[in-house]
Amino acid sequence: MPLGLIALALGGFGIGLTEFVIMGLLPEVAADFGVSEAAAGWLISGYALAVVVGALALTAAVTRLPKKPVLLALMVLFIVGNLVSALAGDYQVMLAGRIIAALSHGAFFGIGSVLAAAMVPAHKQAGAIAIMFTGLTAANVLGVPFGTLLGQHFGWRSTFWAITVIGVIAFVGILALVPKPKRDEAPASLLAELRAFRSGQVWLSIAVTVLGYGGMFGAFTYIAYTLTEVSGFASTTVPWLLILFGVGLLVGNIVGGKAADRNIDRTLIVVIAVLTVILVAFAATAQSPVATVIALVLMGGFGFATVPALQMRVMRYASAAPTLASGANIAAFNLGNALGAWLGGVTITAGLGYTSPIWAGAAITLLGLIVIVGASTAAKRSRRRPQLLQDEPADAAREEIPHPA
Repeated sequence: MPLGLIALALGGFGIGLTEFVIMGLLPEVAADFGVSEAAAGWLISGYALAVVVGALALTAAVTRLPKKPVLLALMVLFIVGNLVSALAGDYQVMLAGRIIAALSHGAFFGIGSVLAAAMVPAHKQAGAIAIMFTGLTAANVLGVPFGTLLGQHFGWRSTFWAITVIGVIAFVGILALVPKPKRDEAPASLLAELRAFRSGQVWLSIAVTVLGYGGMFGAFTYIAYTLTEVSGFASTTVPWLLILFGVGLLVGNIVGGKAADRNIDRTLIVVIAVLTVILVAFAATAQSPVATVIALVLMGGFGFATVPALQMRVMRYASAAPTLASGANIAAFNLGNALGAWLGGVTITAGLGYTSPIWAGAAITLLGLIVIVGASTAAKRSRRRPQLLQDEPADAAREEIPHPA
């Protein structure tokens, strides 16, 4: 395994932690700042929307810049944002810190996906992306539960101080382990990157990302309230339950990456279909602690099993210039996050209860299933298929996703 993938996963761990840990601490943060559950949810939705802006604007701005210095600069932005959150004296400053940190998120994973894919042969590219995203899953398995536990015992600010330290460690890891990019390969121009968006399949892939992943995230946003107010768990057990969810993420990410290397569309159709069923079952049985535990693990597993396939699909249909398309798909993940979190907040505010975000998530995911089935059918009918999906020599296929420059 290239050491660069480990370094990217390390950066992903820090970024994933700052994205997800707020969910386990949402009740404490809301109480400290004296805001409603829906208002506190904007610390999640606002982060996700800022990721969308950063993924598009920053990725476009740095398309022709050397990748390693860009990654280091993004980590500095991440560190500053979490430092602001740790020092926040009111809700507005906290939200500003979240937004600053979020601006680094999309560009980091967008550029990192291209870099990760370029490190390995074509038949291992989805797996390489999965390794990078293992940082996100590790953040959920280890970081989020223990970050929540730390915040509950020493105040939520202590968690953001810890994240700031992790950001510094990740910066050093990237500096030491990510190799210098090759200088003899010219990067695609911004115009060439934009041309990738002329493909209808690129836009369909992005739509599947928004809906297929957003449904799971919407259900997860208010999970602390569901666990305590519906399932009857004590707040002190939430971190341990999040560990189970994180285990599902970790397994789903690895298995999803291997499955996507065999067949991307089939993987997405099966996984999203099963995820929809799981969300419906979770919403219907959330009053049962046993059923809730099972649903948490399965929701995490099937929810994150979509990630390598979703990212690889958009990169393959934008294979000539995948950097901006990759960043746009990271933006799509977080647009889906914002959509799911917003819709979940709307349902709670409407008085529909703490299982309503899960029902809303199931509806969103069902729409994603419809879109991927339609996109896959259209791709089969079309004579123009991504070259990486054909039976080609590995070296020729590998050229479809350029090495970073």
